[in-house]
Amino acid sequence: MERGAMSMMDHEAPTRLDVVTFSLHDLDDAGACAPPIRGPVRDGTASPFLFVGPPTALPDTAPLAEVRLSHLLPPSRAAGYIRHSGLLDIVWLAAADTVDGATLADICAALGEQGCQLICETSLAALDRVVAAIPAPLNTQFLVDADPTDKLVALAAARRTRHRVIHDIARDDAMERIGRLQDEVARISRLLGDLAGRRNGFAGAPMGFAPRGEDLDDCPVQLRSPTRDYAAIPRSFVPEDRVLDRQRAKAVRRMLRQRRMREQYFPVDLFADPAWDMLLDLYAARLERQSVSVSSLCIAAAVPATTALRWIKTMTDAGLFVRDADPHDGRRIFIVLAEGAYDALARYFEALEGSGALASDGGLWQGRASLNGGD
Repeated sequence: MERGAMSMMDHEAPTRLDVVTFSLHDLDDAGACAPPIRGPVRDGTASPFLFVGPPTALPDTAPLAEVRLSHLLPPSRAAGYIRHSGLLDIVWLAAADTVDGATLADICAALGEQGCQLICETSLAALDRVVAAIPAPLNTQFLVDADPTDKLVALAAARRTRHRVIHDIARDDAMERIGRLQDEVARISRLLGDLAGRRNGFAGAPMGFAPRGEDLDDCPVQLRSPTRDYAAIPRSFVPEDRVLDRQRAKAVRRMLRQRRMREQYFPVDLFADPAWDMLLDLYAARLERQSVSVSSLCIAAAVPATTALRWIKTMTDAGLFVRDADPHDGRRIFIVLAEGAYDALARYFEALEGSGALASDGGLWQGRASLNGGD
């Protein structure tokens, strides 16, 4: 009896110890996988990742100790492994533009079920189609013609930080409700603070009237208009909005051309500012009533496509950009300005025009010449 128990314990122990290198080699090809790559785990907190693609495209992850290769599979067998392993943090999909649509959709569905992060390599020509095929909720980083440094940066950014969590079993439902109530009170407090800040005159907020110094206690009921620091001009003198948009769009495009002209005289990366270049391009496109695809915005950023894609993700996460599906072509995604970003750019160019730093109807130098008497 004791010998049987010891035999059972000996049989179960390797299973528990080997959970880090979970194996599915009993599955057939339809279920998806060959035995995993086994090797020493350098760190118990290292993020395991699955590489989907040819072995020759596997990146060198030796300099990055925070990740480790769990498996290498072809696309047709990746979805089954992702669903059954349950231990992956990252899935690296190489040459995504060569994967057929059904297989790519199955991989994305498996990623969504397991909560894995995706690193997706594709070509610039197929970028719009691949971006449209990957659901927006997936945490995805796109790579286009990436160098080894870009690949390491993508892996480091996708790595999941693991924290030790202590669960207090004595924490009852009442304490949980109190905690949620405190969180809600904090959220309301932040909201009231934001509203108070706008009322006090931050950018883009309407200014309220300033109270007079005299005592008005004897007049308890009053109606008072807010003070205005501008005078409205007759409607007949205001150009049509469409004309104003066209003039400002020309001024923005002129500014972009001037920024590109600098590259003829100085190193390209000296003045690299992809975030501003993309903001300007999207603002001009909105004024022109045009749509901007992901690949087009990468070109407008004037930086390598992988860098531009990283900036697009950052700006989208920050709420400045919005993904908008093409209603006529499901294989394309447009990038548009969020309303807050559009309003901020509109106020910025209004300030430039008001100060004379930007002329929307013929250029800055023509305006100066007219002021100088035509010199």
